Amino acid sequence: MTSVVLVEPEHPSNIGAAARAMANFGFKKLILINPKCNHLDNEAILRAKHSALKILKSAKVADFSILNNFDTVIGTSAIESIDYNVMRSPLNPEQMKKFVTKNTAVVFGREGKGLKNNEIAMCDFIVKIPTSKEYRTMNVSHSVAVILYELSKIKENKIRLATKKEKDILLKQIKESAENMDFATK
Repeated sequence: MTSVVLVEPEHPSNIGAAARAMANFGFKKLILINPKCNHLDNEAILRAKHSALKILKSAKVADFSILNNFDTVIGTSAIESIDYNVMRSPLNPEQMKKFVTKNTAVVFGREGKGLKNNEIAMCDFIVKIPTSKEYRTMNVSHSVAVILYELSKIKENKIRLATKKEKDILLKQIKESAENMDFATK
């Protein structure tokens, strides 16, 4: 099941609105990384409403290490900088759907600053919602709604993607093989 991860949320209203979007599209796991506010604040509760209250009340508070528990981690970014920062070379929401597994986290950055480069490095993929060039950044709860709408359209991936454990084993083998190669230098 896909989990929604909000990084250092500052406004209870955004957490409540994100929980409501999750309820709208059938998602239930909300994780808050180092929240800067109380997710059970009255403002969050007023925004969440009805079945979203259960999501809000069961939200897990954690640090970034929780991302190690997922097979696939997809970060979100309003910034696209392919030329000088390959890590920010994003997929669009339609392309993202191909890489979602049963154990995926979708990570949404801070309300004012988004995800930092070292946090993006923790992600397997980055997704960018195509917005107007005049105003690229969306409110975090609106971004959650758009991404979850796209994810709700997934039927089932036909291709089984590697688990986190399988990827770690493969990367370890590649690293060991590379270290044992004799490269000629000029």
